[in-house]
Amino acid sequence: MVDDRLNRHDLTDSEWALVEPLLPAHPRQGHRWNDHRVVINGIFFRTRAGCPWRDLPVEYGNWKTVYNRHRRW
Repeated sequence: MVDDRLNRHDLTDSEWALVEPLLPAHPRQGHRWNDHRVVINGIFFRTRAGCPWRDLPVEYGNWKTVYNRHRRW
């Protein structure tokens, strides 16, 4: 059985379809960004939980990546 306690508030497919076109494309130079959807879900989790960035669960990727993207956007 899959434990969905972390992802029950993540973006649904229909919500993601509305948000995805508004996000920047991958840069032409350098490495590709991590998946925008995972990063956004990480930002939302941190906002809901009120936890420090370093306590972000690993399911949302590296906390520093999520933090940097949040700051950039």
